[in-house]
Parts: sequence; C-alpha cells; structure tokens
Amino acid sequence: MMPMLSVTTRDGSVRALDGQVGLSVMEAIRDGGIDELPAICGGCCSCATCHVYVDVADLALLPPMGADEDDLLDGSPNRTDRSRLSCQIAVFDGLRVTIAPED
Repeated sequence: MMPMLSVTTRDGSVRALDGQVGLSVMEAIRDGGIDELPAICGGCCSCATCHVYVDVADLALLPPMGADEDDLLDGSPNRTDRSRLSCQIAVFDGLRVTIAPED
C-alpha cells in the first residue's frame, strides 16, 4: 500500500495523492499531476521553487532542515516556521502539506 499524501493547492483545494515510499514530496506532487511547483532545479536543493508549508502536527516527524535548505528558504518572503522545500522531505503516510505562494 502506498502512503497517502494530502496536498492543499494555492486555490485551497485538497488533493489526496498516493506517494511511493522513497520519493520526495516534490516528486509525488509532480507525479500526481499538480503543476504548481516548478521545481526548477529538479530536486537538487539549489532553488526554492518547491516551497511548501508542512502541517504543524507533521513537522516533528520530519528530519531537521539542512543548512542549504535553510539558506534557500531565507530568500523567500513567504517563509514561515512551517516552511520546507518539498524536494528535501520524503513522503510518509498521512503527511499534509500546503503549496506556498509563488515568490
């Protein structure tokens, strides 16, 4: 059984996606047909175009943010305490994210 990922798009609609274990959240969103994440660098943590907000209840389940991810998010005027780059977090069952506004 594939993990279920809940994605809130910029218009507020919620999409439930099946995400393969081992995929990044960015890959699952892209493969799920949501085109709101340009992910220009393709998941190499060198842009910030896959910025999402993680549900507050799920934040503690994620690995700590790396320095590169932190630096990239510092450049976003839309950064919050729930911000993560979706290329840097893995899909797990029940994860809920919201796509951040475009910078």
